[in-house]
Amino acid sequence: MKHHKRITAICIFLALILILSACGANNINNNTANTIPNNAAVNNSAESNTTNSIDNEADNSTVSNNTADPGTTVPSTEKNGEIYILFTRDVHCGIDQGFGYAGLMQIRETLENKGYTTILVDNGDSIQGEAVGTMSKGEAIIEIMNTMHYDIAIPGNHEFDYGTERFLEVAKMAEFPYISCNFNKEGELVFKPYIIKEAAGIKIAFIGITTPETITSSTPEYFQNDKGEYIYGFLQDGNGETLYNAVQKAVNDARAEGADLVYVLGHMGMAGSESIWSYADIIENTEGIDVFLDGHSHDTGQIVMKNKNGDDVVRSACGTKLSCIGYSHITSDGKVVETNIWRWPNSICAQELLGIKNAASEAVDNARSKLAEQLDKVVARTDVDLTINDPVEIDNFGNPIRMIRRAETNLGDLCADAFRISSGADIAVMNGGAIRTSIKKGDITFGDIISVFPFGNYLCVIEATGQQILDVLEWGAKGIPGEFGGFLQVSGLSYTIDPSIPSPCKADENNMCVSIEGPRRVSDVTIGGEALDPDKTYTVAGADYTLLSNGDGITAFNGCRVLQDRVRLDNQLLIDFIADTLGGKVGTEYADPYGEGRITIKQ
Repeated sequence: MKHHKRITAICIFLALILILSACGANNINNNTANTIPNNAAVNNSAESNTTNSIDNEADNSTVSNNTADPGTTVPSTEKNGEIYILFTRDVHCGIDQGFGYAGLMQIRETLENKGYTTILVDNGDSIQGEAVGTMSKGEAIIEIMNTMHYDIAIPGNHEFDYGTERFLEVAKMAEFPYISCNFNKEGELVFKPYIIKEAAGIKIAFIGITTPETITSSTPEYFQNDKGEYIYGFLQDGNGETLYNAVQKAVNDARAEGADLVYVLGHMGMAGSESIWSYADIIENTEGIDVFLDGHSHDTGQIVMKNKNGDDVVRSACGTKLSCIGYSHITSDGKVVETNIWRWPNSICAQELLGIKNAASEAVDNARSKLAEQLDKVVARTDVDLTINDPVEIDNFGNPIRMIRRAETNLGDLCADAFRISSGADIAVMNGGAIRTSIKKGDITFGDIISVFPFGNYLCVIEATGQQILDVLEWGAKGIPGEFGGFLQVSGLSYTIDPSIPSPCKADENNMCVSIEGPRRVSDVTIGGEALDPDKTYTVAGADYTLLSNGDGITAFNGCRVLQDRVRLDNQLLIDFIADTLGGKVGTEYADPYGEGRITIKQ
């Protein structure tokens, strides 16, 4: 028995060594740099943002070489003076997917045992996305991250999906500090804007940035007081300069404090509905950043681009749900020689495939076991794959391309139908950003449904005029051909989008719709097979996030008469719809992954 255990351990070690050594072909260097077009103005002023109202006790300036549990005896390894910064992002509760947290811990321990000093950071959107997060409101994920001995994390937009006050509660549970140079309450920063870690004698500054789109991509009312006034913000403005200035100030302050290197931990992503807040805009409008570790857009892009002064800045992203682990290698003389990602291309997670057993695997198993009986309960069945992704297209790295935020899908149709038919409304609208994951053909478990609808939104029904519906559809179409979380899946209506027409939508500094001016993209709108009448009143079903809370910046429904106010939880609504209306099974009427043809996008 001991012999077999020894062989298993050796196999695990060799497999991970192969993973760690397999990335050399894709190293980022200046000779293969990709250039990002300049699409933002240069900032001209500085802004002070140094007040902190929350200070994590876990803020230690010196990195420990011991990543094992307290009380565990670890053989001493002579350090080689080199550093690996390991980073995760957009894990979305994928605790045992891809590498899994167990695989990540094994990688970190392997590096430490080879003489490297490691720093582990997270770029946001870790505590939300699947049932293990939803049912514990983030606490179960924080407990696992504590076991992982994370050094630093930043809040992504979905850290706030359980409410801002709840996020601040779980942030206090963390044994590591959260940082952000732009998340503020009434003008004062909630967390420190940056932290300097000294490792192997090198001072490394980490600066946190959270996308200003958080105001609308989470629930806007979570950032308001009981009078509907915004008290939390992310330095959002009309041109991005307030944010650029805050980032530059953090860089300058960190350099003045003696930082040898400056890393940004950003939850910014690629250009979306607001291009002034992408990673490229930050880099192009600042100086002094060495490496930008990025989150939010779920991509795996490895890019080198020019900053404000024409200097090269590395930007690295590592996908979602631990399908990749990001790393940045610093030599003993303080040079960043390589920033890239390790990929796990298998459908079976590393923990299961390699039989990894460590503190992380134990923490993951404990979290799963607490919920297993409830989550594994079969609640329905589907004869077809229900998807949020394009079934054919993949990106340059072989990743599926998400479709539900830019086009109709069969899962979007199903969810919208559930809201309309269950409520008896004329139509239903469902923001694509609320539908989070696909469901494979076969049994549907309660956990599957929670993963599709992890936010805990409620069914509402309102009365709205045809003109208000037109305005909402126009706002939802503003990001096409790109993604927008407010893109609307629909039931009971159909419409056409012409992307060749520039979006006429105008927004304020909080990305709330304020007007629609000029030729419109949306046309040929029908309800119940008849042309929409702008003056007629219709009943509209949807989530409270969209209809009542200005989610995704939707304002056209403000002041509408509410007929059903938060009457049923979205995940239970979907279960009941499949069980009662569809007879317990999703059939071939939803077979086409591109949907029923309710939304036409002109080519």
